[in-house]
Amino acid sequence: MKKWSILFLLALSLTFMLAACGSSDSSSSDNDGEAAAAEDQGTDTNEEANVEEDSAYPMTVSPTIASSEDREGNAYSFADVEFEKMPERIVVFDYGFLDTLDALGVEGIVGVASGTNLPAQLEKYNSDDYTNVGSLKEPLLEDIAALEPDVIFISGRQSAFYDQLKEITPNVVFVGTNQDDYWNTFKASVDIAAKMFDKEAEAEEHLAKIDEALTKVNELAENYETSLVTMYNEGSLSGFATNSRFGYIYSEYGFTPVTEDIEASSHGSNFGFEAILEFDPQVLFVIDRTAAINGESNIETDMENAIVEKTEAYKNDKIVYLDGALWYLSGGGLQSELAKIEEVITKLGE
Repeated sequence: MKKWSILFLLALSLTFMLAACGSSDSSSSDNDGEAAAAEDQGTDTNEEANVEEDSAYPMTVSPTIASSEDREGNAYSFADVEFEKMPERIVVFDYGFLDTLDALGVEGIVGVASGTNLPAQLEKYNSDDYTNVGSLKEPLLEDIAALEPDVIFISGRQSAFYDQLKEITPNVVFVGTNQDDYWNTFKASVDIAAKMFDKEAEAEEHLAKIDEALTKVNELAENYETSLVTMYNEGSLSGFATNSRFGYIYSEYGFTPVTEDIEASSHGSNFGFEAILEFDPQVLFVIDRTAAINGESNIETDMENAIVEKTEAYKNDKIVYLDGALWYLSGGGLQSELAKIEEVITKLGE
């Protein structure tokens, strides 16, 4: 009896093993068939991975502002853009946005506007590795078309060419800042870059550094009762109030304006040296537009004249000369906005 029981159990085990092998062969055969079918349909696992990576697409991207008006009174409107996939060939005119793309490590930039005096972090874009697509105010349309860009990022200086650029590609996105709401439009441009190129985590890290620097500069600003922001341009001055393109020095940095009686405009209100003496701010900020455009400037010689020498800012060594290329040309970027705050902290702390 025992022998028959053992033989029976052995036979039963063998039956289960054969059944399992058959099932495995069948499963393997089914998998091979599915793989073959997928190959016949032209799909593979790499393509599935790409679909997952681009899961944010299709994506609708809105401009930082819907419309603008230039100094001559010409009005321009900017539309939302629908992207089916992440752009791979990028043309950038706005230096602030270029700064943000660079900070986030975005690849695929093929063309940039020429710049003669860019901040150090953007100097590499003056090399032959990137096609010069024209100046900030005069795009080279044929050269841009030859690049076959998937997207073109513009700001206010290119507004007049918006429709012509859209003939090259419908994917033209306005990413410039608005002087009436500079800080929020700056953040909106960062949000565009972060979402379009899957760099949201990196953007958060940079914004956290800016917030930390803002806390420091706000503490510094509490030491002064009045301040004035001006811009130097070949011997003449412009003044800026809170609702101007540099108004964030008051609203975000925490400095108190010595006056609100300054006309708002992109280049400031004409402002003589006598006005500086009349308002007599404790801190005088001077943005060097001449150096930004020409690369050279006589700013200190012109500014420190007999009239300005009577001001409290001069007497207490609180005339703060600000880097023209950084403030006038490349503001609105993650790196440049942090550099601006750090420049104010450093120079006022000297």
